[in-house]
This record gives sequence, C-alpha cells and structure tokens, in this order.
Amino acid sequence: MNPAMSILGRDLAMDLGAASTRIYLKRKGIVLDEPSAVMCDDRTGKVIRYGAEAAAPEAGGRTCWPVRDGLPADAELARRMIRHFLRKVHWHPYARPRVVMALPGDSTPIDRAALRDIAYESDARTVHLVPHALAAGLGSGLTLTDRTGYMVIDIGTDAARIAVLSGESVVATGSVPYGGRAVNRAIARYVEHEHGLQLDDAEAESAKRRAGGDDAEIVVTARDPDTGGEHELVLPVGRIFEAARQPVDSIARTAMETVERCPAELAADLGERGAVLVGGGALLRGLGHRLREALCMPVRRAERPLEAVALGLGRCVDELGLIGRIRGGRP
Repeated sequence: MNPAMSILGRDLAMDLGAASTRIYLKRKGIVLDEPSAVMCDDRTGKVIRYGAEAAAPEAGGRTCWPVRDGLPADAELARRMIRHFLRKVHWHPYARPRVVMALPGDSTPIDRAALRDIAYESDARTVHLVPHALAAGLGSGLTLTDRTGYMVIDIGTDAARIAVLSGESVVATGSVPYGGRAVNRAIARYVEHEHGLQLDDAEAESAKRRAGGDDAEIVVTARDPDTGGEHELVLPVGRIFEAARQPVDSIARTAMETVERCPAELAADLGERGAVLVGGGALLRGLGHRLREALCMPVRRAERPLEAVALGLGRCVDELGLIGRIRGGRP
C-alpha cells in the first residue's frame, strides 16, 4: 500500500455485534473476526486487553462486553475497542478509513447519531450506515434489484429480528427479546433439570452450534454443583431442540405477525420466495423446519449465517453505489 493510502486507510465494513465484531476489507474479504470484548484490570480499571485476548478467562481481569443489540452499550469501551480493531486492520496509526456499518431496524435517531459519533471518534474518515436487515439479505445472496418480497430472520445474541424486504427497502419489521443467549439458557436449564448438572455459557453455546450438524447426539461437559467435578454427557440433538422450543416459538409468532402487517401482494411473494435465516441462532437444528411449519413458506439457512451481515456490508464496500440506492443508507 502506498503511503497516502496507508494514512487514508482502505474502505472497510464493520459488523459490530454483541458477541463478535467482524471487519471486511475492500477487495480482501473478512480480515478480522474477534469477540466484542474488553478486559479491564480489577485493581485499576485500566483497559488491558481487547478481542480474543479479553474474552479468555484470566485472573486479575474483568471482561466487559460493550455492545448490545448492535449498538454501543458502554460508549467509552466500545470506542476504544473499535479503534483497536481498526488499527489492527490498518497498521498505520493515523489511518482514517471510510467505514460502512449496520444500523439495527429498531434504532432511534439518537442511536444512529451515537453509532456515527463513536465511529468518527474511533478514527473513521467517513461513516455510512446501512439498514441491518438489508445487509443481512445482501450477505445471504439475495437480490435487491426487484420489487418482490422476501424475509430475513436474524437470530443474534440478545434478540431475533425479522424484516420483510422489497427491492432496496424494509417494508415491515418485528423483534423478540429471544436470541442465541436465550437458546443457550434453555439448553442449560434442560441439562440441569434432567441431569442435575450445570453447563457454563461457553459449553451451552458449543452445544447449540454442534447440534446444527449431522450427528444425532453430541457430548457436552457439565459440572456437578455440589462437588465441582466435571462429567461428560451424551445429549440427543432432538432433545436439545425441544428444550429450545419456547424461544423458537416466540420467534415464529413474531415472524407471523410481521407477515400480517405486509401488503397482500408481498405476503404472496413470501409464500414463494420464503425466508432466510442468519445469525448464530440459525445454527440450531430443527429451527428451519419449525419456522416452515408456522409460516407455511420456504425457509433456508444462509450459507454463512454468522458472517452474513459482514458480507452484506462488504458488498456495499466493494460497490459503494449500492449505498446510495438503499433507503436509509445515506451517510
């Protein structure tokens, strides 16, 4: 990279998630995928680690997660984390790249201003905000050039967001406070109820992801609350899905209510084109089948559900003209 480009920085996209932050660099793809974590010293409160290093358990450090629902929950820690990630991608300390970020559909003008301000304070030169649902659709391979309707169901860490899209516009949205974390808690409750053992958050997350594979059973490591000893358990995948039925049913009901708010012609399109699942919660086996039954429409999982939003934002980076065509995507 020549010196001028080193200082300006390459255009990039940032998917700022509650669990992970992903950065897509123009013409290079996703170059960073790390936990949205910051570790502070227990004694002084000083930030000592970011990302993967901050998420690892360590004595003397307190891990903080400064992002919630795609927006900064702790503005100062989020700003410092974003700046660290940007500098990790752009080696030059004075790089000021153009940044494309996702704006959650239920965000307020104050949320929008706060997200832009933090990006600028983190050394961004220009900030473009793209509706989160459109970014997820683009990253799932959907085409935004026609006016037919389709649905995106994004099951994130803290919430599930449903959006009906038509062309380059968001027609109807819905959300439910049940995301991947709620599914993890449901799995942990099942293990405690059936076996009297406890799963920590990391093991419950691992169980959920492995339950999306081809195996009929998975092995988890649970802890005895009385002795602290660890035990291996063999769990049928079908029982894991049954344990997670309550949050899944809530997502299905909200998706149906979202369809009911759509014009009749778009609802008819959805019956043919269906919905695409993105986000970490989309990995749960049986989720697509349950939603197909409830919605009476095709439901498929994106090829790369965890990276769909980052890939969609990346398309906007590779083709900056897309941003001008997306409603609500003005810088």
